[in-house]
Order: sequence, then structure tokens, then C-alpha cells
Amino acid sequence: MPGLLEVGPSASNHGAYHGKEGAYLAPRAQRVGQLRKMRILLADDHRELLELTRGLLEPTFDVVGCVEDGESLVEAAGKLQPDVIVTDISMPKLDGIEAANRLRGSGSSKIVFLTAHADPDFVLAALKTGALAYVTKLRIGTDLLVAIGEALAGRIFVSPMKSAT
Repeated sequence: MPGLLEVGPSASNHGAYHGKEGAYLAPRAQRVGQLRKMRILLADDHRELLELTRGLLEPTFDVVGCVEDGESLVEAAGKLQPDVIVTDISMPKLDGIEAANRLRGSGSSKIVFLTAHADPDFVLAALKTGALAYVTKLRIGTDLLVAIGEALAGRIFVSPMKSAT
């Protein structure tokens, strides 16, 4: 698939979220009691940040793919059906907001924005797409895991932002 940098094992059926560690109970068709890590797709046009984010998430989650533009994000999300999509806003070919709008209603993936934009207008635009979390890149180490957990629980999370005073 064009634009896909790396893909892990793919699971075609989904189970129920279980706990805070990114794992969920696999469907009964699989072994009873078996836990599977939640599957995450990453999208950012900066390869270094993709690597940093993957390294931060892999101990807890199964990072199933990394893409560098919005068109590849839409395509990979349709094929991989991740539990969570972590995406930037500013990307080539299709920005993250438009990609999230295209993905709305096409699956059950939770969307978390990870972006440099610390602007309330961007937060509002992101949440209007149906995204559940908005993390500024300056707070990746403190907020990203929390934001993903909140999104998986169906709750909204927004990184604190400095007020313009």
C-alpha cells in the first residue's frame, strides 16, 4: 500500500476494551481470557516524530502502521481497522482534519490528534470531526498515553494550553 511505512499483524475481529493498559479481551472465537493490545495507526509527515511516537506507544500498544500523509492515512485506516488513530493536522496531500472527516462513520477507530497547533480554533475543528483527543506535541510525554486511554473510554481529552495574556 503506498505511503505505509510499517505494518504489524492485523486482527480482523474486535473485542471489548479491558483495563487501562491498552489491552482488550479478544472475541470468544479466540482463546477465552486472552488479552490483545489495542491497535494503533500513526500519521505524521515527520519521520523522526513517527519513530519517537512509536517508541513511546509500543510497550503498551500494538502500532500496526505508520503513514506520512492524509491520503495514506485514510487508505491504511480502511485496510487495517485500528482501534486508535493518532494523527497530525498539517500533512501533505490531505490534512489530518480532512482525513478525519473522511473517516467519520467508516469504522470504529477512535481519533487522537497529536499536533504542534496550540490554538483553540484547531481544537474545535478537530473535535468537530468526531475526534476524542487533542494533544500538543510539546506535551507528548505527559499527555499522549492519557489521551489515548480517555479516547478508548469514550471521553474527550485536550492538552492544557497557555492562554494568550
